[in-house]
Amino acid sequence: MPCPTTKWEYAPVATFLYKLGRSAFRRRRLVALLWVALLAVAGIGAATAPAATSSSFSIPGTEAQRAFDLLEERFPGAGADGATARVVFKAPEGQKMTDPAHKAVVEETVAALRSGSDQIVSVSDPYTAQAVSQNGSTAYVSVAYKVNAMELTDATREALTDAGHDAQGKGLTVEVGGDALQTMPETGSGEIVGVVIAGIVLVLTFGSLVAAGLPLLTAIIGVGIGVSSITALANVLDLGSTTSTLAMMIGLAVGIDYALFIVSRYRAELAEGREKEDAAGRAVGTAGSAVVFAGLTVVIALVGLAVVNIPMLTKMGFAAAGTVVIAVLIALTLIPAMLGFAGDKVIGRKQRKGTAKKSDKPNGGTRWARFVIRRPVMVLLIGVLGLGAIALPAASLEMGLPDDGVKPTSTTERRAYDALSDGFGPGFNGPLLVVVDGDKATADRTVSTIKGLEGWAAVTPATPNKAGDAAMITVVPKDRPSSGATETLVHDIRGATGDDVLVTGATAMNIDFSQKMNDALVPYLALVVGLAFLLLTVVFRSILVPLKAALGFLLSVVAALGAVVAVFQWGWLGSLFGVEQTGPIMSMMPIFMVGVVFGLAMDYEVFLVTRMREAYVHGERPGEAIVTGFRHSARVVTAAAVIMIAVFSGFIGMTDQMIKMIGFGLAVAVLFDAFVVRMAIVPAVLALLGHKAWWLPKWLDRLLPNVDVEGEGLAETAPGQAKPDLVKV
Repeated sequence: MPCPTTKWEYAPVATFLYKLGRSAFRRRRLVALLWVALLAVAGIGAATAPAATSSSFSIPGTEAQRAFDLLEERFPGAGADGATARVVFKAPEGQKMTDPAHKAVVEETVAALRSGSDQIVSVSDPYTAQAVSQNGSTAYVSVAYKVNAMELTDATREALTDAGHDAQGKGLTVEVGGDALQTMPETGSGEIVGVVIAGIVLVLTFGSLVAAGLPLLTAIIGVGIGVSSITALANVLDLGSTTSTLAMMIGLAVGIDYALFIVSRYRAELAEGREKEDAAGRAVGTAGSAVVFAGLTVVIALVGLAVVNIPMLTKMGFAAAGTVVIAVLIALTLIPAMLGFAGDKVIGRKQRKGTAKKSDKPNGGTRWARFVIRRPVMVLLIGVLGLGAIALPAASLEMGLPDDGVKPTSTTERRAYDALSDGFGPGFNGPLLVVVDGDKATADRTVSTIKGLEGWAAVTPATPNKAGDAAMITVVPKDRPSSGATETLVHDIRGATGDDVLVTGATAMNIDFSQKMNDALVPYLALVVGLAFLLLTVVFRSILVPLKAALGFLLSVVAALGAVVAVFQWGWLGSLFGVEQTGPIMSMMPIFMVGVVFGLAMDYEVFLVTRMREAYVHGERPGEAIVTGFRHSARVVTAAAVIMIAVFSGFIGMTDQMIKMIGFGLAVAVLFDAFVVRMAIVPAVLALLGHKAWWLPKWLDRLLPNVDVEGEGLAETAPGQAKPDLVKV
């Protein structure tokens, strides 16, 4: 019975969305036309926009970045942040690169490279630059370009590869490495497989091809608009090549999921005997409210990446957040419009013919919820201890940025990397660049200081600029770029020299990048989790439910990081996921996973727990409310999680190591969070808390707006509906 002392005031969120859903259903032709027009405009913009000419990577506030800035100032035209390439020559067994015939081939190649492009700054001669190995078996030519890899023309890249091929045909083994060959990541068939699996899951969930096709169609339209917009703006906003891939990955996953929840609720409303237009309105007013708040958590997490203050990461976050916003808007407008076109076909054939048998037997969600309620402590312990064990490898996390050493052995970049390591030592793949802000005497003292340290294989004489007020020194470490010994060498050089000496290069950049990631992790967590906690407190009108949601997320994300370390760093099951070479975990992976996975994890929290709270508000006991929530939501949440896992897993098949790692990490994180945390730990904790789970201090209850995410206010709006009994919580 309603509490007579309680005055309920409904915020207009659910009511507004209800009216929006009905309006979109009625004006479905106009709504569909508008979205198709947006897709066409974005597509035309992408097709006509100039290609992205830059993918600059900067880390403001770090020593490595200050060194690059100093090089740009004191060595103009030297292409300090330009692309580089190495053409590695290997003589046949028993021969040497100093043999006259081989020497002639190398000199021809050097001449061809110098005349092959006007984007080249310099091409070194290995015989004058001491770039021949001690045993004479290997030599390399260093090529420096004026612009970064994304600004290189196709003709420049072709000149580089053609020079290598010509030399290869003259008796030498020739491989080309360096970021000059960097191009857009190649997509594999995995993404298509992921979408196909999503379609199969939707068909099994709905029993209708039309109902299954709607989420796929609308998600593809949303991703098409988002990715096309990113492509159209890539040149203007300096967006990197991975930005659109990330937006596609997240946009496709949430787009399918959000549409799935709306369509599922629409079918449930029809099953209760409501008219189609009213059912569409109520689906958008109830499930749509959950979509809005779930989408907000994802957007907060992605936009919050700006806290790290790395432009590339900020742009990736904003672009992906924009795609999520599009997915939410499509779920609220295009989905009800498409439901209007679908008619009765959105219902399974048996239900349309009236031959479907109604069963009062408890479904799988009901049986599982009752099992958890009977044994909450056991389920909680198994879930927490299991994820804790999987999280253990995360304690050994080593961070860095992937280089050519992690690429497949089938690529010329990887073979060039291995040939340099064999001929000159692993450190030649990651030389350090020391920039001296001073005269020749200062530079010479710096060289002497570096030679007094341990861990270097070669130190070149200082190369001054024309003005004589700056110099460059190249230091080749003994060990590979991502090793702890090389990192120690960087710290030692920085510690032994003054403020007028700066260390940069790929290895130094990795170290500074990793440090910046570590420094930003706690502030980022505080911002994202804090804002989402406040949002969920408003949604659930509870303190303990949002707290439990945040702690469960932390458990699942650390477990996912443990799995990433086990596969990509330790090599466990590496061959199964196409990991040919283990190495450090990408520096941005922890903070990136925190951001993306938190937003996605809250999706399931909102969709699952809102149905529990809806039942509790209507007077059910805490245990009964948990069972009711699972009866209505478990199947749909399970389907949504499987779809998201399938979409993310599709990106594991990409050749780009960064995208492969992100796809694996997100797929595993959703697996842990959806099936262990949300489907097991959450009901176990709620069962143990009982009524306390929904406790909210009275003073806070008065301050917080009632957003009515369960759609209680629709009783006054929906025609022919009586106001439901409510219980003050």
